[in-house]
Amino acid sequence: MEFRVLGAVSLMTECGRPLELGPAKRRSLLAVLLLRPNAAVGVESLTRALWDEDPPRHSRTVLQGHVSRLRALFAEHGAQAHGVELLTQGSAYALRLPESLVDAHRFGELHRLARKEREPARTVRLLREALALWEGPALGGTVGGPLLETAAHGLDEMRLTAVEELAEAHTLLGEHAAATALLHAEAALNPLREPLIAALMLALGRSGRQSDALDWFHRTRKQLADQLGVDPGAVLTDAYTALLRADVPAPPVPAAVGASAGPGQASWAHEEPREAGEADAAVPHAPARPHPPAEPQLLPRRPRCFTGRTAELAALDRALAEDPDPIVTVTGSAGVGKTALALHWAHRHGARFPDGRLFVDLHGYSAIPARDTTAVLREFLLALGVPAERMPDSPQALGARYRELTSGRRMLVVLDNARDCEQVLPLLPGGDGCVTLVTSRSRLGELVVSDAARPVQVRELPAAQSTELLAAVLGADLVAAEPEAAARLARLCDGLPLALRVAAARLATRPHQGLAAFAGELADEHTRLDLLNVGSTGVAAALGLTVQHLPEPARRMFHHLGPHTGAALDTRTAAALAGCLPSQAAAALDQLASAQLVVETGPQAYVLHDLVRLYARSLAPGYDPEGLLRLLDHWMRTLLAACAAAEPGSEPCCALPTGTRRAAPVRSFTDRADALAWFAAERDALRGAVESAVDAGLHDRAWRLVLLQWPLIVWQVRDGWVPLLQQGLACAELDGDAGAQSRTRALLGWVLAEEGRPQEALVQLERAPGLAALAGDTAGEAIARINLALALTRAGERGRPGDLLASALALAERAGRSDTVTLAHQHLTQHLLSVGAPEAAAEHAVRGLALAAPPMAAPRRVVLRTLYGEALAATGRRGEAVRQLDDAVREARAHSFEEGESAARAALAALSRG
Repeated sequence: MEFRVLGAVSLMTECGRPLELGPAKRRSLLAVLLLRPNAAVGVESLTRALWDEDPPRHSRTVLQGHVSRLRALFAEHGAQAHGVELLTQGSAYALRLPESLVDAHRFGELHRLARKEREPARTVRLLREALALWEGPALGGTVGGPLLETAAHGLDEMRLTAVEELAEAHTLLGEHAAATALLHAEAALNPLREPLIAALMLALGRSGRQSDALDWFHRTRKQLADQLGVDPGAVLTDAYTALLRADVPAPPVPAAVGASAGPGQASWAHEEPREAGEADAAVPHAPARPHPPAEPQLLPRRPRCFTGRTAELAALDRALAEDPDPIVTVTGSAGVGKTALALHWAHRHGARFPDGRLFVDLHGYSAIPARDTTAVLREFLLALGVPAERMPDSPQALGARYRELTSGRRMLVVLDNARDCEQVLPLLPGGDGCVTLVTSRSRLGELVVSDAARPVQVRELPAAQSTELLAAVLGADLVAAEPEAAARLARLCDGLPLALRVAAARLATRPHQGLAAFAGELADEHTRLDLLNVGSTGVAAALGLTVQHLPEPARRMFHHLGPHTGAALDTRTAAALAGCLPSQAAAALDQLASAQLVVETGPQAYVLHDLVRLYARSLAPGYDPEGLLRLLDHWMRTLLAACAAAEPGSEPCCALPTGTRRAAPVRSFTDRADALAWFAAERDALRGAVESAVDAGLHDRAWRLVLLQWPLIVWQVRDGWVPLLQQGLACAELDGDAGAQSRTRALLGWVLAEEGRPQEALVQLERAPGLAALAGDTAGEAIARINLALALTRAGERGRPGDLLASALALAERAGRSDTVTLAHQHLTQHLLSVGAPEAAAEHAVRGLALAAPPMAAPRRVVLRTLYGEALAATGRRGEAVRQLDDAVREARAHSFEEGESAARAALAALSRG
């Protein structure tokens, strides 16, 4: 029995016949277990491997089914006799087997033996035997996903390394044509692998094909620039230089293949160091080595159209001025321009680093695996002049040599795209004089603690700099011709340089389309991410790489954020979205903040930018219905709490619908000002919640989300509320709730009247009382009659408003609603003053004030006192009137009720004039 992963994942019988494993997910399950033989693999890891980011509801059952089928297959073919057993260990599975049954294990053993071998001919045999185990790309026939793709890439890397070592062994035997043929096939499949291309170039040069070798260099240099925006590294440029000098270096030649040596007389893999000047004498065929470079220059080219970042550049300048060898972390979200900032600064200050500038992309957040620090140290040492044959063997020795060579030098080291501190620490240079810039999507707080790194946070570009970037890429004339559209475009791109550049690229390739038209397309949230994508470059791809590397709790939380409708996000709302405890939400949000997917703005308070929110939504098309319901119900409960704080003593304008979820505790509000500030801050998010409810057909939630904003509507009545109220009315009608229709029409009519649209107002208000009566909503009918009376008064009627207000008072008293009774007394006072009945007006004011005592909101008392003062003045009781108006001024000032204070002062002024 044999398990194969070096090619299509398969299970072979003793006679070499493959067994039918079944679907790709079962094959993938076996692959994950084979990658970790004799170790327990958790169900969560297996689920993530099989379904990546969208497991079905019954994924555990499906997983158990695949395990059962594999066990049956093993039992049917006598796996136990071979020591193979698939075990359950709690919430994990383990595949027990002799590792020699797995082809990847045998490949690794042969590879290790070849590396220890001192005879090139035997090395060739061992490596050929190892590579013969490969039948195609690793882990073939499995489902896609980061876990298996990363493992497959790692195995393929091992194969490529073995190919390169086989070519080197052929070279040692003088078999340059064999080395060339071997490397050529792999280079065609891996055109950006610089060590492989360099080895091919040297092999071609040794075969007398120098022009072909130089052609490979220029082809690779162009691909590196076009696809990665980088210049060739040291290993490629060294090979190019050697070819130009007709000085093609060869590995140390063993005595076994030399003219005067016998078999086994020398080792090619462990050449002993020699004194200077003795190398050529000891190895007659070795060419002279080139001088080590005086100052390595590995920086990619300067970024084009760099704009703004004055504060960030100044922070980098300060770090250099205040510390001779600073470590600076340049952190920010995906696509915010961290690398561009670091490279711009590095090129601008090139003269400060006469001993060279090192650069490496660590691929911490990349579609390919993160760079191994040992390999990076080798590249750095090559750039610093250490010959490959003198390279230290162990990672520790590599690091020590690197720190020794950088000590005392004035150098810049740029470690780009780091995932975490573990990736960075071995690459920090030694001694004074070296400046290190580390860019990352992670906050790298450990580096601040361990090495006093100076953090520089890179935020989204402000509006002005965003439009400057558009102008730099598109041309100033185009942006100047449509300044408003350019500003809108910048807002829709969230000030993210990557998004702005992609938008500019789309516009540049569609010259017939202006900025305004493209901004109109971007305004559609359903297509925005698609439009901000060109080829494999785009916002979604960049964000996806960040999400891919999140810890599991943060990844789960991010997937739940799609239904959110606003920018502000607190732990309670996140807990409602995810259906978890606030403490769990807080921990996950902290991880998301560390990955720069949300921005922390205060204790348990975050901002979720639109493009990030839209990407979260794209991961679960159509939203999670339960998550949306939890969010809407959380909004309604929070709105009720805000209403109670904004209008103390008032009764709820509606009850919660049946089946409302209590997913998470709601926030508390300290006072009226706190509640109104929250209403205002969340207005856009609440509007989005209404639209989401409408789209999902949750009309019972939608109209409640509209009506429960009434304190802010009343407070800012002329602030464009009509469309929202009309949407709420349509939902109430679709829900068939007459009471909701009445209350919405009453509020809508009052807003229309305040906006100076009396005819439209009366259309709504005339229907509101009857609908309330039909629903049996006595308090709602009272409010509808009050608002109708006010609209009629504005229209110039004098008789009917009094009757409506009197009947409203009676209805409110019958309903036992003291807040509505107080409101009726207030408006009756105002009406009676307008018709010349000050005594009756004063009586209603007194009765209203008796009911408006705390905890009822202060503005109501201020208005009633002012009206009472005016009524007292009209009856000749000037002293009492002044006292009431003075009290009204003081209370209004104490509660920052500016409009009420102005009205009370105006009444005092009128009294003094009279």
